Amino acid sequence: MKIFNKKLTLIAVFVSVFFSCEDLTKVNINPNGVQPEVVNPNLVMPTVLTEAAKLYVNLGYQDIAGVVQHTQKDAWSSGHNDYDWVNQSWSAYYDVLRNNQLFYERSVALNLEFHQGVSLIMKSFMFGLITDLWGDAPYSQALKGELGGTENILPAFDSQEAIYTGILADLEKANKLLSKPQSEYTNIVNDVDVYYGGNVAKWRKMANALQLRYYMRISAKKPEVAKAGIEKIAGNASEYPLILDNADDATMGFAGTTNNTAWPASVTFDASGSNYRRIKMAATLVESLQSLKDPRLAIWANKVEVPLVVDKTLPAGTDKIVDGKRYLSPDKVGNTVVDTDPEYVGIPTSFSALPSAYNLNPTPGQTSFNPHVSFLNNIYKAASGPLLKARLISAAEVNFILAEASLKGWAAGDAKKRYEDGVKASLNTWGVSSFYNTYISNPGVAYQGTIKQVIEQKWIASWTAATESWFDFRRTGMPELKAGPAAKRSALPLRFYYMQDELDINKSNATKALEKLETTNYSQADGKNSAWSKTWLNQGTGKPW
Repeated sequence: MKIFNKKLTLIAVFVSVFFSCEDLTKVNINPNGVQPEVVNPNLVMPTVLTEAAKLYVNLGYQDIAGVVQHTQKDAWSSGHNDYDWVNQSWSAYYDVLRNNQLFYERSVALNLEFHQGVSLIMKSFMFGLITDLWGDAPYSQALKGELGGTENILPAFDSQEAIYTGILADLEKANKLLSKPQSEYTNIVNDVDVYYGGNVAKWRKMANALQLRYYMRISAKKPEVAKAGIEKIAGNASEYPLILDNADDATMGFAGTTNNTAWPASVTFDASGSNYRRIKMAATLVESLQSLKDPRLAIWANKVEVPLVVDKTLPAGTDKIVDGKRYLSPDKVGNTVVDTDPEYVGIPTSFSALPSAYNLNPTPGQTSFNPHVSFLNNIYKAASGPLLKARLISAAEVNFILAEASLKGWAAGDAKKRYEDGVKASLNTWGVSSFYNTYISNPGVAYQGTIKQVIEQKWIASWTAATESWFDFRRTGMPELKAGPAAKRSALPLRFYYMQDELDINKSNATKALEKLETTNYSQADGKNSAWSKTWLNQGTGKPW
């Protein structure tokens, strides 16, 4: 009897499980899970935002900071200092865009207008970076690989002009999607929005600020389009609110709990400290800040640990440290160029294949602890901190764009006020706003009414977001930055190389894009696919050289 009852029980369980499998499958689908067809867009959103911000700050704090001469490296320096680049990959950028496409599709399916607007902004930001960095790129046919077919797996490259046009259209759409009162949007989870905490109005301002960025980007190629776009936005604050205050800056802080969530090149997860140690201030930026008596220098850089003193009255052969200074007789220096500034010393741009030897460093090489040049401020050793943020677009940048537009004769407000507001916003960002009145009166800072001055202050303000200054330099030739003697070419680069995988796998489409590049006197052995070839954006402008 017992055996029979056990068999019945087993059969009952088996039948129950077998015939209820379908129901169990349905029941066990997690509505907040990762299945693409049911995923909650709030689960995808933080990945899109954090990965985009990390890519951006890694450009602006690393190699592009070397291009625009904010920093130089004294080890592992060839890419940073000398533009010795090869086949930069856009894979990580398209990874973000694939996640963002899912984010958008689920937002549309659920009729979530806030999420749609955010997704369109991030799509614009990421495709903007791709075309800014490489030129023509997969755009209209991108992100469709799962549909199959050669045209989706091996997408055509859209023209740079078409990509900017699409970006501006998406940002316009985002502005409208985000134009309602906060209370009319649903399913906003503040904590997953690592930029703005679910604030709809601030996202709308970001959309319009980015429109200004890209209208100015195309201003040399399509001046009438840029003028009309900027005037449309600048002349209608109610329909096109803008980031004009630091509280509205698009920024992301760092949790700092792991290497993946930490400020790049901090020492917290780098036992050797070399990632921080090898980045030094560039002489170009240091000397500019010193000439302007700029209070941001002390926030960004440390003073030299041991200043050099070259004293002609010392006996020959003197090389000694006294009271924290290194005293040298002229014969110990010889023909070596040294910087004896007692406070801040930057490394000259690409001056040598061994930059760690600069300024008579007693420990040149990979493990350099050069006490005679300025390290970055100690805040950059940390994994997180109040000033350690990815800054995607800011009030300073917006005001400088409007100042430049006004100086071009466009209706974009008073150029002097826009310029001064840009300076003030940057000082506020770095906690030195109390110096504003003194700083704005300094010769070289006081308003002169030139685009050159606006771009130079914008260059300073782009610290850790240096990509924007690189793109401004390509467009204007300002600031007048020069390549150093050890650089791969005798001019600054203009774009990233297409990666070899793309050239091999998507050969037909990549070849068409290459043919549209314009070689220059600096392209040399690279051929078309050169960092010194000109994309549509620079062709015919005579800029930057």
